[in-house]
Amino acid sequence: MIKKYFWIVMGVIQTAWLIPVQAQEASVPPAVATELMQLIDLYSKARENQDTLLLKSILTEDIDQLVSSGEWRLGLRVAVDGMQRSSSINEGKRTLSVERIRLLDEKVALVDARYTIEPVSGGDPRKMWSTFIAVFREGNWRISGIRNMLPTGN
Repeated sequence: MIKKYFWIVMGVIQTAWLIPVQAQEASVPPAVATELMQLIDLYSKARENQDTLLLKSILTEDIDQLVSSGEWRLGLRVAVDGMQRSSSINEGKRTLSVERIRLLDEKVALVDARYTIEPVSGGDPRKMWSTFIAVFREGNWRISGIRNMLPTGN
């Protein structure tokens, strides 16, 4: 009898190994996708207009931002100051085009976007990628983390 159960258990274990394991992404409801795209648009406008009040309203207190130069900005004050400084130094039209939104759970999302800065003086645009970590707090989506990447060759 024990031998019979042993072989049944072994069969179940072997079958389990044959089933592929996949991480499942939560589908993004259209209303949430719209809210997240609007959040990134507000961020872009705040950067373009150097609007610190808007930035402070859409970023979390514990924001952290890693920029393409390697500078790591930790906390709201440091991040906003760095964004202002960067916008002054790297003047130009900033465009963020959302490429993908992924919900990690109902209150945390990753938003990947192409990030382009077209210099005021003309010349080649700076083409980067940005990933935003957005969290849903107190009834609103806010940006909790930003990762800017400058692919080699750009």
